[in-house]
Amino acid sequence: MSVVIDTHTHAISPDPQRYPLAPVGGHQSEWSVQRPVSFEGLLAAMDEACIDRAVVVQASTVYGNDNSYVVDAVRAHRDRFAGVCSVDVLASDAVAQLERWLDAGLGGLRLFTTGSTMPGQAGWLDDERSFPVWEYAQQHDVPICLQMTALGIPALLKMLARFPAVRVLLDHLARPELAGGPPYEAAAPLFSLAAHPGVFLKLTNRTIAESSRGASTPAAFFPRVLDAFGAGRIAWGSNFPAAEGALSQLLADARESLAMLPADAREAIFGGTARGLYPSLVA
Repeated sequence: MSVVIDTHTHAISPDPQRYPLAPVGGHQSEWSVQRPVSFEGLLAAMDEACIDRAVVVQASTVYGNDNSYVVDAVRAHRDRFAGVCSVDVLASDAVAQLERWLDAGLGGLRLFTTGSTMPGQAGWLDDERSFPVWEYAQQHDVPICLQMTALGIPALLKMLARFPAVRVLLDHLARPELAGGPPYEAAAPLFSLAAHPGVFLKLTNRTIAESSRGASTPAAFFPRVLDAFGAGRIAWGSNFPAAEGALSQLLADARESLAMLPADAREAIFGGTARGLYPSLVA
């Protein structure tokens, strides 16, 4: 049976004294208050869902740029977890911050530009103060996850022009508008990124829900995404526990929504692409 890798999970410690709260924007996310899951709980959910490995992504709306809990999760279960950190890319010591967390065992960077606790699109994505971090990521093959909306794509295009070899993984496909259905004119900014080989897509529960809204259907949308980007640039992520429901159900929903795709494409989306992005998951 093929290895299943979840590229988008979060873990919340039950010990706020050891891991103090410091949410980005000053407001903790509702999901982390209502349904927090420790990394031990995440591991149990993975076992129940028959998920082999997972990427624990820094919960910026809980811990800001203190990635200590992600580090401890990875150190405790190197055979199951890879980790993605967040840093203040506008800080003068941003590269040193990134190196610190990579040296601690993490394998990727996440830039949190927008979300439920920070409405709107942050305007700093293409700020020149972030260039040293992008240059470092490009030179050292560190994938950058971007939590953003389609409004940030013009700024992203500027960064891709400056750093053409960097690998970028768009959380939730950058949240395209799909309700209009085929030919998905409102999602044109997303499809314009297919020409950039370093752009990867993280297909999550948000994408699946959006693909079924309005005139859109999974059967219409996902084959088009596959045709544009190729399976080797698409990776599944559950968004658990930010996403409501059991991890096993989130995986089942994803499998059902992608059932029309060829078997080899599904194998890449549910595992193969992730191994290329995060080499520590291969062992």
